[in-house]
Amino acid sequence: MDVRDFDFHLPPELIAQEPIADRAAARLMVVDRASGALTHTRITALPAILQPADLVVVNNTRVFPARLLGHRDPSGGAVECLLVTRYESDTYPTCTRHVPGTCQTWQALMHPGQKLHPGAQVTFDGTHRIHGEVLEQKFFGRRTLHLWTDDGTPLDHAIDAIGHVPLPPYIKRDDRAADRDRYQTVFARERGSIAAPTAGLHFTPDLLAALAKRGVERAEITLHVGYGTFQPVRVDRVEDHRLEAEHYEIAPAAADAINRALADRRRVLAVGTTTTRTLEAVAQANRGRIVAGAGATDLFIYPGFEFRAVTALLTNFHMPKSSLLMLVSAFAGRELVRKAYDAAVADRYRFYSYGDAMLIL
Repeated sequence: MDVRDFDFHLPPELIAQEPIADRAAARLMVVDRASGALTHTRITALPAILQPADLVVVNNTRVFPARLLGHRDPSGGAVECLLVTRYESDTYPTCTRHVPGTCQTWQALMHPGQKLHPGAQVTFDGTHRIHGEVLEQKFFGRRTLHLWTDDGTPLDHAIDAIGHVPLPPYIKRDDRAADRDRYQTVFARERGSIAAPTAGLHFTPDLLAALAKRGVERAEITLHVGYGTFQPVRVDRVEDHRLEAEHYEIAPAAADAINRALADRRRVLAVGTTTTRTLEAVAQANRGRIVAGAGATDLFIYPGFEFRAVTALLTNFHMPKSSLLMLVSAFAGRELVRKAYDAAVADRYRFYSYGDAMLIL
């Protein structure tokens, strides 16, 4: 399958740079897989669209400020670092020379990569100071980076204090204080993501209350969104692409709720591609059932995939030739998704993280 089959023209001005004031006022395109019909409405219409006893499954991961800005030591040259994947504390023995909790080892994307070789020292300053040392040089700007504080401050606390919200690169502005709240879902609880599960950004407490009043159930799972979700597709054949593994957790209550809905043949609406990948990875490994527990998944969903758990999908509009667009095409069919995206461009829908949404039924 050719990656170019998932390309389309997107006018740059349709890439949302700012969130709208009211999360639930975003536009919503409803796509009917059976008829191919497209309907245009707002997120606020969800309680009227969904049926009592539908189950909505959301991702409760919380974005942490994973972008660090600092300088090289001793030259003072600017350094930018995006924390991608944390290693276990005993992976690198350098952690043993610090107070527990004040040091961590990460895989990170760093700039300028050509000047950050093993042994390079960096410092990130703010209300706290974080020191870093490059341990290994990897591909595509990746570095293994050891981080620590020397005043006893827990490193997570220091990162949360001085880090920046890791807005996606297609948002062409610096992050602001307001993004710390707006780039989180209202059900975000479990710290660990470097990007928001953006379909969840449309929900508000009032909308959740209206869904509950309608009789719609809700379950929460966790998938910590990493670089794997958004990494560029650098191959020509879809089948040759690989995703990096991301950590997930499913509590027993959530697993029970999802399995009951599946057994009753009720609709299971996954909010976002991260939720979809988690449920389908677990269902694939357990003969269609959802089993509670924690693990990691690198499941890449593209056309031809057999869905076992998800029967409806709420998702934002995605980048051309992205793995996310391939997942949506697997769920709804490539031709229907192309029809929907052409309509979204023609009708001036807002794209990507702070943009509008699509509900596929």
